[in-house]
Amino acid sequence: MGRYLRKGVLFTLLFAGVVTPAAADPVLMFLLGFARNLLESHLARPPRAPAPEFVPEMARAYPGTSVEPDHLRRLIDDSFLYLKAAQRQEIFESLHAALSNPKNAAVSGAMIHYFAEKALTVRSAQITLSQLSGREKESLANDFKKEITSLSTEDQTQLGELLRSGLLPVPPDLSQLLLAAFEAR
Repeated sequence: MGRYLRKGVLFTLLFAGVVTPAAADPVLMFLLGFARNLLESHLARPPRAPAPEFVPEMARAYPGTSVEPDHLRRLIDDSFLYLKAAQRQEIFESLHAALSNPKNAAVSGAMIHYFAEKALTVRSAQITLSQLSGREKESLANDFKKEITSLSTEDQTQLGELLRSGLLPVPPDLSQLLLAAFEAR
């Protein structure tokens, strides 16, 4: 902006008569006339509105973070595909309530980071397990069947409930194989 101001002052002085046009070179006169037209057209234009800056809507973000509830919901939906929609909604509501609590503002960033890390680990495991061949999944189910016997009765009961409810973070076909192995123990 200062550059335009300096040029404007220079051209104003030139046009005000500090330099006599008759003594000037014809090429210089042409350039001065061209510059004068540019300056006049620039000044005649209405000022442009400044470009709007992107400002995240912090009222929607969790206190102390720039994470919005929609981001958290998307993370849950993308990471916990093995859960039903209602179960994913329960996770979101629980986490949303904890993060919206002003008392947790100081630790909300750490809470989100911890949760995101665990969610992405589950997602990565899901992808890895879904890429196993049928033979590899059967082998995994057989190893699972052998390991079950080393668990206490209480742990076996809890594991059975997890398998039947579909809450174990494994692909559906592997979950069925593990449940069959559990029932056959």
